[in-house]
Amino acid sequence: MDYESGIKQKGEDVVKKKIFGLFIFVVLALFIAACSSESSGDADGKTDDAGKDNSEGGSDSKGEVEIFSWWTGAGEEDGLLALIELFEEKNPDIAIDNAAVSGGAGTNAKAVLATRMQGNDPPSTFQVHGGEELNKSWVAADKMEPLNDFYEENEWMDKFPEELIDLVSSDGNIYSIPVNIHRGNVFFYNIQVFEDNGIEVPTTMDEFFAAADKLQEAGTIPVALGDKESWTATQIFENVLLGKLGPDDYKKLFAGEIGFDDPRVAEAAEQFGKILDYVNEDHASRNWQDSAQLVANGEAAMLNMGDWAKGYFANDLDLETNVDFGYFAFPDTDGEFQVITDTFGLPKGVDNPDDVKEFLKVLASVEGQDAFNPLKGSIPARIDADPEKYDQYGKDTMEDFKNSRLVPSLAHGSAASEGFLTKANQAVNIFVTQRDVDNFIQALVSAAPEM
Repeated sequence: MDYESGIKQKGEDVVKKKIFGLFIFVVLALFIAACSSESSGDADGKTDDAGKDNSEGGSDSKGEVEIFSWWTGAGEEDGLLALIELFEEKNPDIAIDNAAVSGGAGTNAKAVLATRMQGNDPPSTFQVHGGEELNKSWVAADKMEPLNDFYEENEWMDKFPEELIDLVSSDGNIYSIPVNIHRGNVFFYNIQVFEDNGIEVPTTMDEFFAAADKLQEAGTIPVALGDKESWTATQIFENVLLGKLGPDDYKKLFAGEIGFDDPRVAEAAEQFGKILDYVNEDHASRNWQDSAQLVANGEAAMLNMGDWAKGYFANDLDLETNVDFGYFAFPDTDGEFQVITDTFGLPKGVDNPDDVKEFLKVLASVEGQDAFNPLKGSIPARIDADPEKYDQYGKDTMEDFKNSRLVPSLAHGSAASEGFLTKANQAVNIFVTQRDVDNFIQALVSAAPEM
C-alpha cells in the first residue's frame, strides 16, 4: 500500500471509530433515561416500583428517613425500635436513621433540634410534645407542613379525639400526628401502706388532706416528691389548678382569657403549698425516680407523676400493678385528663417527604401504636386500638382517655410557650422554698405575656 492510500485508510478507520463511539454513547444515554423513568415517574404522576402514587411531588427516589427523638431510656427505646422494625417490614426499600439524642429528659435533644431547624437542616421527622411546644416553636416559625389532606386521605379525623387533634393544630391546620398518650393527673400509691393505715382512695382534696394527716401521724411520708428538676412540682401545681378551675377555665387561663390574678389561681397556690407540707424533706436532692423509690419501699405513700412512673414501677422495680401499687385520679379532677402526647410531623424542606409520610402512616396506624405503646408504658392516641394488648392500668387509662375532658399539660410544654414555662418553673421553684403566694402570683402575671 502506497503512502497516500495508507493515509486514506487511517482516516477512514478514525471516522469509523468515532461513529461507533457516538453510537455507544447514545445507547447508554437512552438506557439510563429509561431506568430513571421507570424508577420514579413522579413528574408525570406515575406509580413507583412499590405501587405508590407520587404525583403530589417530593423526592423521586427512595431515601433515608431520619427519626429524631430523645427516646434512649428503658421502655421508650424498646418502643421506638419496635416501631422502626414494623416500618422496615412494610417498607424494605426505605432506610431508617435512628437519630435519638440522650440526656436531660429531652433537653439535650431539643437544643440540637433548635440548632438544626434554625440552620435549615431539619431531620426527616422529630419528636415534639403536642400543643404549644409544637405550635409556638415550629409552626409559628413556619417550619412545618400542614397535614390536613394527609389526615383526610387516611381517614384519621375520627380516629383521634377532637380535643387531641385541636392540640396538634393551629389556625385550622393540623401539624403533627400523636403516637402516644401519657396522663399527668394521676397519683400512684403503695397499696400495703394504704391498707396498713386504713386509708381509702381520696377523690377530693379534703379527703386527700385527711389521709395525709393520718399517714403523717403514723410516721409515713404522705407524698413523695423529687424536684431536683422543677417540672415535677409544676406538675402538681397544674393539677391543683385543673381541680380549681375545671377544664374550660383551665384552657382559658392558658389562652389568656382568664388572668393569673384570678382568685381561684391564688386558692390553687394555697392548696399547692399545703400539699408541700406533706412531702419528704430531701425532695430538692431527688429526681422523680428517686421519689418513686420512696413509694416502692413503703417510706412514702403517694406520688403524683405521669404514668411513665407505672412503667418504672413495673419494669425497673418489678412491682405488680394493683398488687404492690395502685393509682387514682388527682383529687377533684375525676373525668378530666391532663394530656402529655408525643407527636411527629413533616418539617418543611426535607429531601424525601413521601418517604417520611410512609413512616407517619405506620406511626399513626393501630398496628404501629400497639407495637410502640405497651413497651413505652403509654397508651395509644387512637381510640380504636386493641385494649387487650395493654395491662389493667392501660385498659383503665384508655377508657378514661375516651370519656374524659382533655386538657394540655403546662409542665410538659403543651399548655404554654417554652418562654412562659421556663419562668413558671422558676416561680414554682421559688414558691416551694419561700411559700409566698403573692409573689408567686405576681411572677405568673408578669410571665403571662410570653404565653
